[in-house]
Amino acid sequence: MKSITIKGSQRESVGKAATKALRNAGKVPCVLYGGEKPLHFSADEISFKDLVYTPNAHTVVIELENGEKFDAVMQDIQFHPVNDKILHVDFYQLFEDKLVTMNIPVRLMGNSPGVRNGGRLLFRKRKLEIRALPADLPDFFNVDISKLKIGDNISVESLLSDDFTILHPDSTVVVQVKTQRAAIVVEDDEEVEGEEGAEATEGAAEGAEAPAAETPAEESAE
Repeated sequence: MKSITIKGSQRESVGKAATKALRNAGKVPCVLYGGEKPLHFSADEISFKDLVYTPNAHTVVIELENGEKFDAVMQDIQFHPVNDKILHVDFYQLFEDKLVTMNIPVRLMGNSPGVRNGGRLLFRKRKLEIRALPADLPDFFNVDISKLKIGDNISVESLLSDDFTILHPDSTVVVQVKTQRAAIVVEDDEEVEGEEGAEATEGAAEGAEAPAAETPAEESAE
């Protein structure tokens, strides 16, 4: 898995006044857990851009001013309720021989024939929670939907690996194609229009890796 470097400064004071001063200076208070004791540090808010505002999963290298480096994963993040500024970030330290739990994004590949024939693509699980050693963490799950017909689905069972444990039941549906509520009968001259609409539906699903691109209309239709 790819790593992002966060350069920070160790915090000597963790009181409210010191924390407020850090935020006013454009820095984010952070805590690294998992070691012998929690490590309090701060980093520039802009440093988190590629870690937070992305659909991809990354590990982190925390690099302090004194030269110390720590491998970690982001465990929790708090945002301001009004302006969405990052208020606080918790990290968990990684060790080569210790399992870690992480959410891994799902990426859809290919075009579903079921959608081209009038079916509806439902993207049920955009991320899957797994447990693995740091070296075995995948960047994402590639899910091939090029053979999905109407009524077909892809479940967690087909994504199992010896390198990690997926923390969902094997029967959990990741993506499926369902029939529309009304039967669709198309003539030859209507086929093109139907396919264009289906491709647009698929494109929306494939591009839905970004957190904001949820498909509530489809997912709530169940």
